[in-house]
Amino acid sequence: MQGKFYGIGVGPGDPELLTVKAIKILKKVDAIISPKTEKKSDSLALSIVQSYLRYGVEIFYQTFPMVRDFAESKIVFEKNQQEILNLLDAGKNVAFLTLGDPMFYSTYIYVFQLLQESGVEIETVPGVPAFLSISSYIGKPLTFGNDILTVIPATADKEKISNALKFSDTTVLMKVYKNFSEVVDLLADESMLDEAALVSRQGLADEKIITNLQAHKSDKLNYLSTILTRRSKK
Repeated sequence: MQGKFYGIGVGPGDPELLTVKAIKILKKVDAIISPKTEKKSDSLALSIVQSYLRYGVEIFYQTFPMVRDFAESKIVFEKNQQEILNLLDAGKNVAFLTLGDPMFYSTYIYVFQLLQESGVEIETVPGVPAFLSISSYIGKPLTFGNDILTVIPATADKEKISNALKFSDTTVLMKVYKNFSEVVDLLADESMLDEAALVSRQGLADEKIITNLQAHKSDKLNYLSTILTRRSKK
């Protein structure tokens, strides 16, 4: 009998932010898929759930490329898919770990789509997205009344970011690490700099919180850096 595949959202970093459902599943699965990038030897997602794993659970590290176009790297995903299918065909229940929420800017989405095509039994367990955790953590409400909230990957083209900012009351900018200085200038143009706060690696040992973005615009940031901001009322 084929095993079941679980996509587990592990949240932004604090192990206590996992859902009860996620913990229950993690304690009973036979194998864990721990994704990592080509440049990293460890897995933040795995470190978050480590204390909840049962003794003897098998852990498989899978490397995924950081790509914008899934089609260009599909062969890598298909190789990882086959490893998962082999485990499932052996009757093992498998959990795939992903930071934040599995269905939100996640590598898991591509794996999920490939396994759907294979007819695998899948259950996806939501996780706390980083920007919602950050909002509570720093005491910065995201939306009021009829505010329009826009979530923007800062890795998008400058023009797309600029256009999105123009129609937003409140904005979340994720993955602010390559073009931080450029993003600061765009926020200034839209009167969204005064209300901005940036949090990098929230809840982890090297956490960074910046409220004066202009003064830090030349800083080198970690990939897990998020800006919350809203249009100034002044």
